[in-house]
Amino acid sequence: MPRRYVVFSAFAIVVAAVCVRLGFWQLSRLHERRARNAVVAARLSLPEVASTRALPTDTAAARFRRVRLVGRFDYANEVVVMARTHEGSPGVNVVTPLRLAGADSTAPAVLVNRGWVYSPNGATVALERWREKPAAPDSLVTVAGFVEEIAPRPARFAPSASAEAGGAAARTVLWLDDRDVARRTGYAVAPYVVLMENAVPGALADSVPVRVPVPPLDEGPHFGYALQWFSFAVIALGGLGLVLVGRRRERQPARPAPSTRPAARRA
Repeated sequence: MPRRYVVFSAFAIVVAAVCVRLGFWQLSRLHERRARNAVVAARLSLPEVASTRALPTDTAAARFRRVRLVGRFDYANEVVVMARTHEGSPGVNVVTPLRLAGADSTAPAVLVNRGWVYSPNGATVALERWREKPAAPDSLVTVAGFVEEIAPRPARFAPSASAEAGGAAARTVLWLDDRDVARRTGYAVAPYVVLMENAVPGALADSVPVRVPVPPLDEGPHFGYALQWFSFAVIALGGLGLVLVGRRRERQPARPAPSTRPAARRA
């Protein structure tokens, strides 16, 4: 067999093998997503927790647990998480510490992600415009939502010098960090964030940020991607088969053409 056919055959087999491997990888991701969806659905269906003491100490185990907390928002120490989008529009997430009612001064506050706010540059926003104050200024606020972990901050997202010093930049961050908030506010902060779902009674409708929804519990595109990779493998092997069949036909000896001479007549 000529070298070009050997090289093409090896290439087609390698491509098919890689595509099959990628197809099974997508199927494994599909199984992982189904398992994750089952955990999320199970935790969201559990009864609401009315006290942070009832949450598991492991933040990973507390993730997606529903809570209903009562306290007062500390608007003076809000954090703006920049570069967040909603339906293709730039904006920020507003995170406000909640000082729990009935707790002593040493009890940790809870960071509450009150939602997304439009910002043309994805960084700055007038926070006073988005303060959900109840009808009675001194009344308590009820926060209903679900718990989310605060992921460890990569080294490249280290706070700037002005943020460490407590300057204006400390309230605009690219990566939420409960330790930075605690350092700036001077009080303890729980190592997780609550994504708020309800509205504050009596608050102006145009002061309520767009709430961050529960992540969709769908299966994603993994099954479709797996079918695509398997299809590519079939195409590669099918193309190889066509080439080899064509090569085999080329090697077969040509059949002699039938004679066109007229048959001899009998006397």
